[in-house]
Amino acid sequence: MIVFGDSSVDAGNNNYIATMARSNFEPYGRDFVGGKATGRFSNGRIATDFISEAFGIKAYVPPFLDPNYNISHLATGVTFASAATGYDNATSDVLSVIPLWKQLEYYKGYQKKLRSYFGERRANETIAKALHVISVGTNDFLENYYAIPGRASQYTPREYQNFLAEIAENFIHKLYGIGARKISLGGLPPMGCLPLERTTNFVGGNECVANYNNVALEFNDKLSKLTTKLKKDLPGIRLVFSNPYDILLHIIKKPAQYGFQVTSMACCATGMFEMGYACSRASSFSCIDASKYVFWDAFHPTEKTNGIIANYMVKNTLAQFLH
Repeated sequence: MIVFGDSSVDAGNNNYIATMARSNFEPYGRDFVGGKATGRFSNGRIATDFISEAFGIKAYVPPFLDPNYNISHLATGVTFASAATGYDNATSDVLSVIPLWKQLEYYKGYQKKLRSYFGERRANETIAKALHVISVGTNDFLENYYAIPGRASQYTPREYQNFLAEIAENFIHKLYGIGARKISLGGLPPMGCLPLERTTNFVGGNECVANYNNVALEFNDKLSKLTTKLKKDLPGIRLVFSNPYDILLHIIKKPAQYGFQVTSMACCATGMFEMGYACSRASSFSCIDASKYVFWDAFHPTEKTNGIIANYMVKNTLAQFLH
């Protein structure tokens, strides 16, 4: 399993670069094996860890930049993802993280290592059989377009969506060009329901911000159409659109069905940190039982939520790749 994207799928790459967008400190990871803050933006595992396990691989997907892992550890799966990145290079510049093009360069380097480890033929087979997961896009809107001047003066929201969709299309073409055949393109969550957005929605009485949710729906529609187009354009590609929007919104609207009690607030108190990106390092204030909360911090789901979303994805879109 090969993973590209942002904090939804970063397992700790940002620990090894100079950025503020990190989570390798308490209380992050408190429910991870050994209570270790790995750099995952959650109290425990993230969605791709659960997907990897469901596919009978490892119970977690290791980060490419971690020097403790060599190609023998990474041969069954690796994530190149970097928290706070986006499709747009201007998004990755905001907190100096790894842009998507650089993640692709890392993957090319990884492929070379895989070829010397497995031999050409087996490496090529492994790449063709591997599930490639792309999970990115939220930061392009929340940390860039709607947060800082620049892109908003260049593009209308719809034009910006088209700009990002073109980057996504180009990225998939490039992946296909270097041997990827099984690809899951991830959609956006209901961004207006993230605690960060709800707590600042004073006018709307701390409800979900409808405008952000509508943008996510529009962009997801573009990605869904892109998936259909690319399946026609690229012979032999097995491409699916994995959309977390409906399942996460259902959890938020009907939390009791999933055993949750709190949807609008995060388990972990947010400090005045950059853009409210992470829990405060100084604050030890976090909820007693994270499994009662949908969100771990102002931006990211708890391990329990990640598991439910991953299970939904495996059943509804990724099951075809199990064979």
